[in-house]
Amino acid sequence: MKGRILELLRRSDGYTSGQALSHSLGTSRVSIWKHIRALKDAGYVIEASPRGYRLISSPDLLLPYEFPGLEHRIRYFPEIGSTMDAARELARQGADDGMVVIAESQSRGRGRLGREWLSPRGGIYCTIVLRPRISPVYAPRINLMASIAVATTIRCLYNIDVGLKWPNDVLIRGEKVCGILAEMDAELDRVNFVNLGIGINANAAVPQFETRATSLKATVGRDISRKELLSELLREIDRRTPQLMGPELIEQWRALSETLGKEVSIRTPGGVITGQAIDIDDTGALIIRRPDGALTEAVAGDCIHGLRS
Repeated sequence: MKGRILELLRRSDGYTSGQALSHSLGTSRVSIWKHIRALKDAGYVIEASPRGYRLISSPDLLLPYEFPGLEHRIRYFPEIGSTMDAARELARQGADDGMVVIAESQSRGRGRLGREWLSPRGGIYCTIVLRPRISPVYAPRINLMASIAVATTIRCLYNIDVGLKWPNDVLIRGEKVCGILAEMDAELDRVNFVNLGIGINANAAVPQFETRATSLKATVGRDISRKELLSELLREIDRRTPQLMGPELIEQWRALSETLGKEVSIRTPGGVITGQAIDIDDTGALIIRRPDGALTEAVAGDCIHGLRS
């Protein structure tokens, strides 16, 4: 209801009467007043007068009712330990495919290989519960799909040249602007669920010690609308998820890749693989030509461009 009220107020050039809102939404004027009060408490500046209500400004918050058509899928937290942890518990309890956990900040955000993911207010931190009907061996394709979706959304909204680093980073001018983390719950031959975590440096300042990171705000030169970015991204992922096993996914990733053709060092639990990244296979594994000419596949790991170890 709050989302529908906001939609009507945003459409109006001036005031919208309580009676008009009540008639359009099929509810009482008392109910409208209660929702308006709740919106004000959340930070919306809404002017009330004998002529009705007028929306003056909206807070920069990723509230569920800011995503018309998607709000029923969203679980929102002003602050949380980790959206990944919350999504895991919800998925185990039977959360539907496509459910999204969003937080304004995280106190225990994490990236790949157990690293801490700094999550101050102003960024985008969300985890999407996916239940793809695929073999576990193809689960890495979800990382590829998500990174393509992020890159496509950023390019379309801000006309920025964006590249991809295997397996799951989105880069602007070689600097990381988005990280992706996928955690799978699976059996031998089936995936129960995959939690897809996405962290985007949107308007939050990047710490000085993060020398290889950037933000959309720094790139664009102004605060960006996080609501617009996340709304478009969720819809882009919805469009691409049914194409997860299509051959075009691999071609799209290759076209955006900043890893292929480079000398790389892949740090895995089993050791370090060094050589030239020459391709990815159908599962999303990186194919590396070692200095002796032998070909090796890396299924997962920490990829460093231009280094040998």
